Amino acid sequence: MSTETSVKPRQRLLDTAAELFYAEGIQAVGVDRLISMAGVTKATFYRHFHGKDELVLAYLHTRDEDIRARAAQAAAAAKDPAHVVELLVAGLAEEICEPGFRGCPFINAAAEYPDPQHPVRQLIAAHRAWFRKTLAELARACGHPTPDAAAAALVLLRDGAMAGGYLDGQDAVRTHLRSTARSLLRAN
Repeated sequence: MSTETSVKPRQRLLDTAAELFYAEGIQAVGVDRLISMAGVTKATFYRHFHGKDELVLAYLHTRDEDIRARAAQAAAAAKDPAHVVELLVAGLAEEICEPGFRGCPFINAAAEYPDPQHPVRQLIAAHRAWFRKTLAELARACGHPTPDAAAAALVLLRDGAMAGGYLDGQDAVRTHLRSTARSLLRAN
């Protein structure tokens, strides 16, 4: 966590929230602790966020933007759609192997916000819809006969890899993730 004064207070709050929410869970982290660890005042917190849920939304929105940027980088790095999928899968495999990996931040947040109408769940649904659509477009470009079904299977594969990487160990998951993704795309 960064408490450097050169980092603006809103960013310090976001950085602190990202670290704590991911490591410990959203509901387990109180606003007072976030404020203290970010080195800001309560007034500063409420000037930037009307409450904890607004900070949670900002945290997840930032994660969403990061993933979309990585997908765009993969698309720019490889013109072949199958290679783009391989790059996305490789990036996911590396993420699973990072120290402190604790699963998917969106799945983790969804478990803490069970109401599908809650704004947090709405943001998660929008992220997943974008991801599924992106994968369907790639599967279509690869010539897959049922790109929507392939995308749904790839999303399930990703979800399982995120949970398995946290629960079962990274090495086996990395190997199976890559080979299963290739098999799914070749199923045409």
